[in-house]
This record gives sequence, C-alpha cells and structure tokens, in this order.
Amino acid sequence: MSEPFDRRAFLRRGAVSAAGLTLLGGGASALLAACGSSSSKGTATTVAGAGSTPKYGTLDYQLSWIKNSEFSGTYIADQLGYFKAAGFSGINIIAGGPSVSQDAAVQAGKAFIGISVSDTAAAAINKGASIVAIGAQYQKNPFCVMSLASKPISTPTDMIGKKIGVQAVNEPVWDAFLKVNKIDPTKIHKVTVQFDPTPLVTGEVDGWFSFITNEPNLLKDAGHDTKTFLLNDFGYPSVSEIYIVKRESLTGTNRDKVKAALVADIKGWRKSVTDSSLGAKYTVDIYGKDLKLKESEQKLEVDAESALILTPDTKTNGIFTITQKQIDDTIATLNLGGIKITADKLFDMSVLTEVYQEHPELKADPTA
Repeated sequence: MSEPFDRRAFLRRGAVSAAGLTLLGGGASALLAACGSSSSKGTATTVAGAGSTPKYGTLDYQLSWIKNSEFSGTYIADQLGYFKAAGFSGINIIAGGPSVSQDAAVQAGKAFIGISVSDTAAAAINKGASIVAIGAQYQKNPFCVMSLASKPISTPTDMIGKKIGVQAVNEPVWDAFLKVNKIDPTKIHKVTVQFDPTPLVTGEVDGWFSFITNEPNLLKDAGHDTKTFLLNDFGYPSVSEIYIVKRESLTGTNRDKVKAALVADIKGWRKSVTDSSLGAKYTVDIYGKDLKLKESEQKLEVDAESALILTPDTKTNGIFTITQKQIDDTIATLNLGGIKITADKLFDMSVLTEVYQEHPELKADPTA
C-alpha cells in the first residue's frame, strides 16, 4: 500500500512564491522568512462590520498553509466584518506550514475549524482522529502537469518519452495517476526535483508536477507562458481544500457555531470570486505582509482558484457544496493512493445543507 502523499510538503508554493525563485531573482532569506511565518498562531484583523452581541467568542481558524492568497475569501470575510456579524467577537486566523498538521490542530481543539485536503484528513481519521469534512472550496483536484507553451504537453500520453519533474514526496500520487491512465512508468523519464520550477524554464525537464493555482501563475507573472492539464480531468478526480471540524462539533450549540463560521466564509468567498484584486490586496498588505508577496501574482492565484471553486454545480447548489458523484470520485481516488475509507467516515454535508436552507440568498450564483 502506498503512503498518502504529503500535500503540505508538496505545497511549498507560498514559500516558493515568496522567495520569487532563483530564476526570478529571489533569495534564501525570503524563503526562510516565508517558512518562518507558518507559525501556530495568526493575527486577526477585523476593521469593519459591527454585528450583534457576540455569541461564540473568538473563532480559532486553522489554515492549511501559510497566509498567501489561497485563503483570500476568509481574509475578506474578516475585513468586511462577516464573522462579527455571524456572532463571533473576532477570528484568530492560524497559519499552517510544512511543520503544521491542520488535522491534528482541529482534533486537539487548538482550532475549531480548519482547512485540509481529502488525503490527509482521511489518513488522520483512519488513525483515530474524530474529524469530518463538511464542505470543499476546490471542486477539482488542483494537481496538474505544467509545461512551457512553446513545448506543450496536453494529455497524459503526451508525457511518454518526455522528462517530467516530480517531487519525491509526490511519487505515490504520480504512480497512481500513471496507473489509472494505463501508462507504463518506464516510458516516461521521471526526474526527481525540488519545488523551484526553474528546470522547466531552462529546459532540463519538459514537464512539471504542480498545483494549477501556483507555479503556473508564478511563471506567468515572470513572463513565461505555460500549458497545463489537470489530473482531475484525466481519471484522478477529488475535491480539495475541505472544511474540517471535530465530529462532536456537529451536535448541540456547536452546530450553530459551525454554521455561523460557514455563513461568514461563504460571504467572503462570494466576494473573492467576483473581485480577485480585493483578496490579493488583503493578502499582500495585511495577512501575508511578512511574506513579501507580489500582488500581481497573488491576484493571478485568486483568479485560478476561483475557477476551481465556481462550477456549474456550485453556481446552482452554493459554494462549498459537494455532489454525491464528487464524493464517490474522491473516495475512489483516495483508494488509488492507498487510503481506504468510506464516504460516511470522511464527509457529512448536513450542516452545509442547513446553511443554504436557512440562507437561500447565499445559494445564488455570485457572478450572475
């Protein structure tokens, strides 16, 4: 059985963006600053929006990564007072990072709600964690294969005979992806790489294993056009950036607290998907200020993630909803990666269903 791939190790993307890459003139000091910011505590800054008397106190909200634009909707919800309006006295946005387990933070009660990914949450549940996924930001698996536009790799079979840069920690998902596409691994020259995509630009490799929201936009902002295809579109689908809480939070007054957090976040993300510049600005100027991120690149990332958040299904059913087919597909993909779990152990969509029943105005397509 393959070990589940470590998405947090793979996604050194925020730190890579902060460093700007060796290619783009960044340095080691910037990279260290970015990783160092992934502390167990974040700083909440709410500057607008008065709500009623707080019912829930401060919301401890665990991110799955450093404070880059991946969480722009939450920043907007904080800045525009949506959490206070939902009954919280404030929000403590806790940065993640390569040494932080968001699943463990929620399980231990250090955070009431958190953002995770299906594979790590499922693995944690299988090891005894009493957590559950209650929604998903990304409706598609954001893993992709990136190539230069001048030498495009458009499909899995196009990789045959090519050199593809793959991070060692991601070999399990790479192997599973090749297996589902019936591609002989010996037909592709896999090159073990780190997280800086410079080898793609310099021609050392023909393709690069990546998150579609990050490295392609990092290179685009530096003037390099790329071509990508999503693993999700070639037999390896799953939802990602899932909301997790402890199972016990779905009962009693805590259930209302969960719903309040979701309502606030939904409002923030509805703003983010229609105004990527707003989330990028808050990221660079406030939440990720110490990372010294580039606003133009962060805006590109928000645009890219919005495409993963808004789909025909979520435009109809509401942001963060997951269809039964997506749940089934995610479970099947986890099985391919060696994680055996059932849908009822990983997902409980009843809270989000109630949110949209109680707030039907939030269900409307935000781009309409």
